Amino acid sequence: MLTLKQRQERAARRAARIAAKHEAIRQAAAPQEPQHQKRSDVMKKNEVKIGGQYIAKVSGRLAQVRIDRENPHGGWDAINLATKKSVRIKSAQRLRAEAGVSKAEVKAAKAAVAAQVGAGAKPAAELAKDAKATAAAAGGQATNPLEAHYRTQKDAAKAEKAAKVAAMRKEVAEKLAKPDPELDAAVKAAAEGRRAKKAKAAKPKGERKPGCLDAAVRVLQEADKPMGCQDIVKEALAKGYWQTKGATPAATLYAAIIRECAAKGTKARFRRAEVKETKDGKAISLRGYFELTPAARQ
Repeated sequence: MLTLKQRQERAARRAARIAAKHEAIRQAAAPQEPQHQKRSDVMKKNEVKIGGQYIAKVSGRLAQVRIDRENPHGGWDAINLATKKSVRIKSAQRLRAEAGVSKAEVKAAKAAVAAQVGAGAKPAAELAKDAKATAAAAGGQATNPLEAHYRTQKDAAKAEKAAKVAAMRKEVAEKLAKPDPELDAAVKAAAEGRRAKKAKAAKPKGERKPGCLDAAVRVLQEADKPMGCQDIVKEALAKGYWQTKGATPAATLYAAIIRECAAKGTKARFRRAEVKETKDGKAISLRGYFELTPAARQ
C-alpha cells in the first residue's frame, strides 16, 4: 500500500505528464495555425470565452466542444458537438486549442507527443514540475489544491476540538475550586453510612454462634446416656442450645455427626452407641444412637 507521500508524488507526476502532452500538442499544431503563433504555449483561463469552440480531450479522445457557461465548482460546462452530450471542462489544461484544427494536424500532434513522452523521456516542463512537487512534499507542504483544502479542514477541526477541551477543563477546574455545601454534606453522609454499616456487620473477635454439634455435645453431657438424633434435637431446641428453621433438623444433625466421625476418626467427639430393645421377646439393636467419647465427656 502506497504512503501519502508516494501517492502525492505519483499524482504530481501524472499531472506533469498530462501538462506535457497538452504542451506538445499545442506546439505541434501552432506552426500550421498562423492565428496561434503569437499565443502562449499553455492555454490560460482568461483566454477561454463563453460560447467559444475548442478542441478538448473528452473520455480519452480529442473532440470539439462548445463552452456554454462556467461551472460553480470550477471550470466550464460544455457540449460535445459530435455527440451533443454535456461535458465538464475542469481546467484550461484540458483545452488544446480553438476549433478549426484539422484532423491531420491533430494526428501530427499526437505523433509528436508519442515521440516525446511515450518513449519514456520526460520533457523539461514535467521534470521541473516533478522537482517542485517533490520539494513541496519533502517540506510538508500541500502539492495540490485538493490536499491544501483537506489540510485546512483538518487543522480547523483540530483547533475546534482543542478549544472545546480547554473550555471543558476550565469549567471543571472552576467547579472544583468553588465550594459546594450540598456536595460536601452528601459525601460526608455517605462516608458515615459506610462506617456505620461496616461497624454493624463486624462481629467481636472469638464470638461464634453455637451450632448443632455444640448443642448435641451439651445435651449428651447433661443426659449422660446414648440418645438418638430426634431426642437430641428436641432437647437442644427446648433448652435454647440451638436455633434452626430447617424442616429436618434431625437429619442435619445426623449428617454433621457422621462427617465429624469420618474426618477426625478417633479424635471425634461422638461415636456410635449400641442400644438394644426387646420386642416380642427378642433383643433388637437400634440404629442412629450416639454417645460422647471419653475425651468429650470431660
